[in-house]
Amino acid sequence: MPTSHDLKGLMKFLARDEWRECFKEVFEDHFGPALDAGDMEFEDVAEILGDDWAMTLWGCAFEDFLTQDFEVQGGNIVDEYLKRRGWKETAQAKAYIKALRTSIMSLYEVSEVIPGTSLMARDLIRGGEPIAVSEGTATKTLKQWDRIAARIVPLGGKNVFAGGLLPFTLQAADALFDGLRLLFGKKNAKKLPAIKDEDLQAAASMFTLSWLSDTFERTMGMPSVQNADGDDLVFHDVRFPLAAGVAQKDIALQVNAIPGMSQENGKFWNWLEEKPMGKGGHGGTLSLDTTMDNGSRVLGNVEMKGRFLHLATNSAERAEKGAALIRQALGDLVRTPLTEIRTVKQMMADPPARIQAGAPSDIPPEVAEQVVHQFLDRQYRETLDQPVGMLGNKTPRQAAKSAAGRQEVAEWLKYLENQSSRQPDRANPMATYSFEWMWHELGVFDLRQ
Repeated sequence: MPTSHDLKGLMKFLARDEWRECFKEVFEDHFGPALDAGDMEFEDVAEILGDDWAMTLWGCAFEDFLTQDFEVQGGNIVDEYLKRRGWKETAQAKAYIKALRTSIMSLYEVSEVIPGTSLMARDLIRGGEPIAVSEGTATKTLKQWDRIAARIVPLGGKNVFAGGLLPFTLQAADALFDGLRLLFGKKNAKKLPAIKDEDLQAAASMFTLSWLSDTFERTMGMPSVQNADGDDLVFHDVRFPLAAGVAQKDIALQVNAIPGMSQENGKFWNWLEEKPMGKGGHGGTLSLDTTMDNGSRVLGNVEMKGRFLHLATNSAERAEKGAALIRQALGDLVRTPLTEIRTVKQMMADPPARIQAGAPSDIPPEVAEQVVHQFLDRQYRETLDQPVGMLGNKTPRQAAKSAAGRQEVAEWLKYLENQSSRQPDRANPMATYSFEWMWHELGVFDLRQ
């Protein structure tokens, strides 16, 4: 007996010539532009993203197809199918199919997730209060403030998700909003206009295309990232063991003599550029670097840690040059260095302020959590008075003074919470940190919904 979400009968009905041709039109709307841009076939999507995502994407197009009317006999496949084959379906299955007939794809923000049971979903396009959705599978992976494109349909007195559910990054959401503003808003509009349900229903393919574009870009490779010298960004930690009998004070004297070393304290130096060396970034790349308040570019850092002198830089070229300067200045005071290398992708994959898995420690978990939370308190309190890119380079306190800025601050805080909640280990101190005080501090707690 078919379940309420079983659409096999409808899919068999799709094999009829008239409906197969109609579905081709919808399929082209959802995938044509993305496939043409990458010179691909739909089969290539499964190769790149996997069979599960390919089926989910196909389902998004199929559910959109179920809502549309065509100039063929019957007009709509759901109406025609229920008329001819509805007697084969259970009452609950027919109710689900009818709900899909009038369903609307929208972008939702997730909150109050109860794994395996339910969540609250706030419509980011049409507005309104968050609604409760009964969901078993997706709630096991969704996190607070995640954004998803989905169809929410009523079934048996509850709200449920249809099959086509896509998780959206901030970048994908911005691309979608840009497209909707271009389609429905005034020229150069910055705000998303009010969109009628029937218009949003007709724009369902924009969700698939926005998700595909963002996912292809992330899956098929990051742009090349360089420092200001034009060197590929690869993080190097060069550790020089101190020779036997050598004291830290002996090392400090020699490091101070290295050109470009600016001492911050007894154990830490910034290695500064003496004069511009840069080859500059190249087209199609991101250029990243750090500068001091006076504009001096930081080439790396040198730090004393126990019986090791550490040189940290962001390229192989700088690591080689810095290591040569240290060997020249310190000579026999240090032994042959060991080097740890990490790429940008590896850095991004590591949780910030990570705790080494399996590392021996006598610190009880509750104490470690307290220490990490105290560190985060200090870090985020300082951030409240520092420019933030997501806030137009305003400080959070400055942005919170206007109505538009308050909305941006709320989105920024949700982003912080969302990233924190995505730690693989839910007991990780990063995952258990509470941002509630920041909402109150900035006066935007009423927007936390």
